[in-house]
Amino acid sequence: MRPRRPARPDIEVARGERMLAWCESVDDVVLAGTRAAFYLGTTPVTRIAWEQIESADWDNDTNVLRVVLVGSWGSQRPTYSFGLTEPARLLELVRERVTASVVLQRHVPLEGRRGVRVIGRKPPQGAGEIEWFFDYDQGVDPEDPVVREASATALAEARADVGES
Repeated sequence: MRPRRPARPDIEVARGERMLAWCESVDDVVLAGTRAAFYLGTTPVTRIAWEQIESADWDNDTNVLRVVLVGSWGSQRPTYSFGLTEPARLLELVRERVTASVVLQRHVPLEGRRGVRVIGRKPPQGAGEIEWFFDYDQGVDPEDPVVREASATALAEARADVGES
């Protein structure tokens, strides 16, 4: 016999969105996802667009989901961690939606193997502009004029590759 799916949580999602998966954390926080966003059933409810999630990692040993948001280089990136109960459907949705938000990701070596990663992301349902980010390897100084020029060139090439001018 299949385990019963928990009742749909009482989380208000944005107009036009429909909850596709949800589960509860061990701290009684409900997590949910739609095609457009990840929701934290906190007070108030927190909505995070999929393209604003840099990574989502599942630790199978501890049953913890760790979600890291896109941030600025050198700044602490907002991070959420949740111990989850019966997360299977939500984990599938998180993986699929975060992956679908990545339009392009390219590592450009600058100093030996160290370099910059150029990342283009947009809402996974295709609406909206591509947002571009740089992620510098440890030891690469984004303020260095050579690094800045190489990053700008890499961004221009990435934009051209996806048809942006």
